[in-house]
Amino acid sequence: MTGPVLVTGAAGRIGTVLRGGLPERGWAVRSLDVVAVPEPRTGEEHLVADVTDLAAMTDAARGASAVVHLAGISGESTWAAISHANIEGTYCALEAARRAGVGRVVLASSNHASGYTERPADGLLREADAPPRPDTYYGVSKVAMEALGSLYADRYGLDVVCLRIGSAFAEPTTTRQLSTWLSPADTVALVDAALRAPSPGFRVVWGVSDNTRRWWDLSAAEALGYRSTDDAEGHAAALVAAHGEPDLADPVHRRVGGEYTTADFDAENFTA
Repeated sequence: MTGPVLVTGAAGRIGTVLRGGLPERGWAVRSLDVVAVPEPRTGEEHLVADVTDLAAMTDAARGASAVVHLAGISGESTWAAISHANIEGTYCALEAARRAGVGRVVLASSNHASGYTERPADGLLREADAPPRPDTYYGVSKVAMEALGSLYADRYGLDVVCLRIGSAFAEPTTTRQLSTWLSPADTVALVDAALRAPSPGFRVVWGVSDNTRRWWDLSAAEALGYRSTDDAEGHAAALVAAHGEPDLADPVHRRVGGEYTTADFDAENFTA
């Protein structure tokens, strides 16, 4: 591919990780966010725009080799906020790519697209066994993201890879994240694989590190070329000492969406 990778939501947590890691793998980065990115890197392009502004997004996508779409609300909120930022924003990212002639889009989906799916009795959970079962309005927006990605792949021939990201933090902070953690290095490796995989068509893959306690299957991601180098187990002793061993009968540990499936995330707790 030639041309920079357009990264939306570039000032956010994952965007910041990619801005640092993708250039080390040979990708030029064109950053876009509603705010200026902090500490711009040498050679990095910077654009300030709203991802829901289709004209601005189309201009931003021109000449790009791919779009990595991270922009949006990264947790539960009101329906009005989620539907605008996350669903409209995803439409604009895909439509801008189509109009600008960009052939590949990587979408930051989430485990919350299938949040009410339960842990398998044995073995690892494949994407095919975790169909849409959103746990929140946020989860609904990720189901819509995957559906829009499928539409643009089938109707317009785009390569679209949806990453069902787990817990993308510098390190795991809860015992649940011993299973769901996606390390910064593995975040870069996963996006790099999604950008390089030959003609992936439409794919949905789990975004998780190769954790000892993981229960999401990595085969689909590995088929793209992803190789995890990190394991949350190095943090297990401290987390278990602080919080105890996880109770696998607890919905937080039994369901893909974890705490998002509990009453704390009922709609009345998120009002305008």
